Amino acid sequence: MRFMFVGDSMTIGRAGDYTWRYRMWQHLAASFDGPYEIVGPRSGLYDAATDAALSHDYATPDFPAPARRHLAGWGEGWLHMAPVIREEVLARDADILLVSLGLIDLGFYTDSTQTALNARRFVAEARAANPHIRMVLLPVIPNIRAHTDAPFAAECDRFNELLAKAVADLDEPSSPVLLASRPESYDIGADTYDGTHPGPSGEHKLAAAFAGAMHQAWGLGGRYEPAR
Repeated sequence: MRFMFVGDSMTIGRAGDYTWRYRMWQHLAASFDGPYEIVGPRSGLYDAATDAALSHDYATPDFPAPARRHLAGWGEGWLHMAPVIREEVLARDADILLVSLGLIDLGFYTDSTQTALNARRFVAEARAANPHIRMVLLPVIPNIRAHTDAPFAAECDRFNELLAKAVADLDEPSSPVLLASRPESYDIGADTYDGTHPGPSGEHKLAAAFAGAMHQAWGLGGRYEPAR
């Protein structure tokens, strides 16, 4: 089974981060009953000095190179991933997509209506490459900007409503789509290092949201137990 992590800056991480991808790899390594692979065209972290995903300075050396693969980008959202996901699913033969997108779209590129349409296009394009692909989508977790920008906060809430409707509309037995639950205890003060990007506790909570959805709905993996 081949997993692909798809996301924005919260997923790619920056130099020095563990990333929630690392936490998910630990979870799969400890609990997944069967062969699996993490796939994707990229493996680096965002490097602020070069403004590019050129760093391989993960916070721990025990994150093996094959498990670092992903399709995530600093500043990329549904708008950017919908046009490329068909090609990447085909190229990597992906079976399950774990997707965390939307905050950057709403913050800089598109409103909630267009972002939801891009999410629907993403699902359609992924299925065009693999009609039996499975997807877990994480709702947008509003960042610190939502505390002072009421229209932005409202757009985040509205997009999450539209995303839930899209999942209900698009879920199919042959290609299931799950909406992961936003971690109830997620605190942007305690779980991020800058009001947006997850620190270690936030990484565990994001990985747990995906792991819990897959375990509950599909019986994949065990219950999430933080490795450290």
